[in-house]
Amino acid sequence: MRRKTVTSTENNVTQDEGLVEPAIADQPITDEEIFMAHAGGKLSVELRSPIETQRDLSIAYTPGVAQVSRAIHGESALVDKYTWTDRLVAVVSDGSAVLGLGDIGPRASLPVMEGKSALFRTFAGLNSIPIVLDTKDPDEIVETLIRLRPSFGAVNLEDISAPRCFEIERRVIEALDCPVMHDDQHGTAIVVLAALKGAVRLLERNLASLRVVISGAGAAGVACANILLAAGVSDVVVLDSKGIVSTGREGLNEFKDDLAARTNPRGLVGGAAEALAGADVFIGVSAGQIDEAFIASMNDDAIVFALSNPDPEIHPDVAAKHAAVVATGRSDFPNQINNVLAFPGVFKGALDAGARRITESMKIAAAEAILSVVADDLAVDKIVPSPLDHRVAPAVSAAVAAAAHAEGIC
Repeated sequence: MRRKTVTSTENNVTQDEGLVEPAIADQPITDEEIFMAHAGGKLSVELRSPIETQRDLSIAYTPGVAQVSRAIHGESALVDKYTWTDRLVAVVSDGSAVLGLGDIGPRASLPVMEGKSALFRTFAGLNSIPIVLDTKDPDEIVETLIRLRPSFGAVNLEDISAPRCFEIERRVIEALDCPVMHDDQHGTAIVVLAALKGAVRLLERNLASLRVVISGAGAAGVACANILLAAGVSDVVVLDSKGIVSTGREGLNEFKDDLAARTNPRGLVGGAAEALAGADVFIGVSAGQIDEAFIASMNDDAIVFALSNPDPEIHPDVAAKHAAVVATGRSDFPNQINNVLAFPGVFKGALDAGARRITESMKIAAAEAILSVVADDLAVDKIVPSPLDHRVAPAVSAAVAAAAHAEGIC
């Protein structure tokens, strides 16, 4: 298959480009390192003002704190000024769809939620608290977050299985007057859009004319389809374990039925072979494997994002034989499509703007901002910035805040 030749650059990026270390680690990580780093948890609470004297104690706690409580009781908006609420993100999970581990429960999911909080702090300077819930009942999850609302300023839903995640997110957004986002859906979609825009610009293609195939109709797949349609892609085909999601196919749940009505404009039926023949883009967000022959049947200058972890839908070296640009979700290959490029800046921008919700235009603005960081250095192995690039979150937060103000949702 013919491929367009595009000039590449070195993988390693220097410190003055905003990285804390090279994008791809040189040394393998041992089990001992991993468990030592997690021993005792990854989070702690630190005081902004030390308590060392009787005077400090009287100011931080009784009797001084009573004055602040009285003031907030008299004017509730003061809670944002005199507590951490407006800068605090609740990272909420029921442990039902954790990474590639599946339904491992709330306790086993807690290290992941702590890790998410660590990333919020590192990349956006935001405080966050992991909250794992011992229930999978949407009513109970929504009710719990309603009751906890005075304690936080935003909600990052995490690792909740589909299709419940769609209902839970919708209901929490409706119930709360603060930013809410299910990162498995929208963080993935934002970075996928940024990477696709980078690949399209590099290959001098037209986003609107692309034929895109998404493998996976769960949380990430549905969100990727939605953001690509909103960004102007008109031909999106979605695959699930039974084949192409299409109108008239039996057994579709309400979410897939809605997706079928908005995708597959050519009315394709069948499976991966039929979907990928003549396609321009493959986006894998499922645990299934894709045969090399199907990738080989794609159009010239194909784009392949095999994002499943730890095992991509097709090995990137194999995909590269047939595609002009290849990305994965792994850190040991170039072009890592990682949610950390999106969610810290998205939440910071929403909180900075005082936004009541996170909209589609704010997500698209985030994708554009991610691309802007690397736009002058695009290469086949660099269509998005490194997840460790500290320029990303400030760019994303500024773009998201501007989009929120433009929409008037602040």
